[in-house]
Amino acid sequence: MATTGRRSRRTALATAAAVVAVGLTAGLTTGCDAVDKALDCVQTADAIADSVSDLQQAVEAASNDPTQLEESLNSIDKNLDKLGDKTDNADVNKAVDDLGKAVDNVRTSVEKGDATPDISPVTDAAGELTKVCTP
Repeated sequence: MATTGRRSRRTALATAAAVVAVGLTAGLTTGCDAVDKALDCVQTADAIADSVSDLQQAVEAASNDPTQLEESLNSIDKNLDKLGDKTDNADVNKAVDDLGKAVDNVRTSVEKGDATPDISPVTDAAGELTKVCTP
């Protein structure tokens, strides 16, 4: 009978250890997913910041090469699409939407013939995105 009691305890301990291991693995996986998402957000926000810098330079050089404005706006849109697809964070999504609207407004100004549109709303929105992406 003593052997049966030990086997029961061993089985119970093995089962408990398996449950704990599964719980820890799930916790680590979830934690890694959160870290991966945060890194994706930061990396994309950094790429958007670079695109905004390019946009600023394009506005300054618009008289020399007006196509740079469109290329910079397209680059920001592309990065926003990537970020929007990768996150379900409400703050990040709002910042992405706000930046997208600011880019659309600049694009509309350029299409209407404004060679030096006001890009401060784009800069402000990019700053907000960087803020919400910073862990």
